[in-house]
Amino acid sequence: MPKIQNRGVILALLTLVYTFNFIDRQIVGTLGPFIKADLGLDDTQLGLLTGIVFAAFYTAIGIPIASLVDNTKTLRLGPISIRFDRVTIIALSLATWSFFTVLTGFVGGFAIMALLRIGVAIGEAGCSPPSHALISDLYPPKERAKALSIFALGVPFGTMAAYFAVAFFANGGSVDWRAAFIVVGLAGLPIAFAVKALLPEPERGRLDAGASQALPFKQAVGTLAKIPSYWAMALGIAFTSFGGYAVAGFLTTYIFSAYPGIPVVPVLIGLGVGNATFYAAGTFLGGLVADKYGAKNVAAYAIVPAVTVALAGVALTVGWHIGTFAAFAVCLSLFVFFNGFNLGPSFSVAQNLAGVSVRATSTAVFFFVLNIIALGLGPTVTGILSDMFAAQTGDTVVGLRYALTALAVPFTLSVGAYLFAARSLPRDWAKANG
Repeated sequence: MPKIQNRGVILALLTLVYTFNFIDRQIVGTLGPFIKADLGLDDTQLGLLTGIVFAAFYTAIGIPIASLVDNTKTLRLGPISIRFDRVTIIALSLATWSFFTVLTGFVGGFAIMALLRIGVAIGEAGCSPPSHALISDLYPPKERAKALSIFALGVPFGTMAAYFAVAFFANGGSVDWRAAFIVVGLAGLPIAFAVKALLPEPERGRLDAGASQALPFKQAVGTLAKIPSYWAMALGIAFTSFGGYAVAGFLTTYIFSAYPGIPVVPVLIGLGVGNATFYAAGTFLGGLVADKYGAKNVAAYAIVPAVTVALAGVALTVGWHIGTFAAFAVCLSLFVFFNGFNLGPSFSVAQNLAGVSVRATSTAVFFFVLNIIALGLGPTVTGILSDMFAAQTGDTVVGLRYALTALAVPFTLSVGAYLFAARSLPRDWAKANG
């Protein structure tokens, strides 16, 4: 079967893979109130399932996978040999997390669900590092923020699809959450076969000056350790994502508790459309604006996220204390829009500062910092705080509102990290691309 040659089509297929990555990641939080009711879970357990249980393995496995991406190896099993290039890793990863998502539809309690979420995490760890590295061999440095922003549209599209899937399986005020897991997981399997059959493996570093051989992992991390703005950008996206993952993990639980009586299906569809519209617009514009102003001053790749994260944090904090659902929806839409701006610029900096020899390792380390802080701690800490505040106030809705209001702290830390990055980024960028 002939391989795809058009880079736009390749990017579209990779974005579809990333969309499934976020469907399977987001669907637990979206189904949260229905899983809690069926299995008798509390907010702490829900936070663990969407947080540290998933993130610990996602981040730990991501590092060796990235090293494998930067140093392609061939595994021989008798007469069979498998070359672990970037395309193969992406396809195997998608098949793995889809399989474990299907099995999640058959669980009977918290412990087994946690084990299956670990399986999903191990699969999803192989998506972003090889995808980012492959995209960077399709688009030159000045176009990468836009290209990676398009790839990052998998986040809002995946979130939208998760909401739609839940709405599809809704029946009155309840949802058949088991069927949702099974169908969503099965849908990813044919995409894995398409990736392996259709995607080419482009020459590494063909669009970068001074391309070199991949470095061993330890040496690659040592190279990244000398780039201050790289770590500041990683912390910036990590702290804003802390809030984003916490919101994703508890949004439906909060809405259906704080605004009782609102119809389930229209709200789920509205949340899906809102994410696809506002987050996608913010994500795309973030890369576009950063590339435009970054051409004049590369500090813009940090300044644009700093400004928009601040706006997102303010909108979200106000939203938790709004009286009507309509006003809350406006604040949520503003948050979703502005919170998308940081993805493209941050991922672009991670690729452009790293160099070809450590490109996939750069993405994995970037995601390690991001996901330990954000995916690991965001939902987990918020769930613990929610139960703690609920015990103090005697009201579960107030407890969750207080916990979500506390997200103003990580958003403030994110702004500070991005502003710090803006100071050192021009020097580090010049050194990396000199």
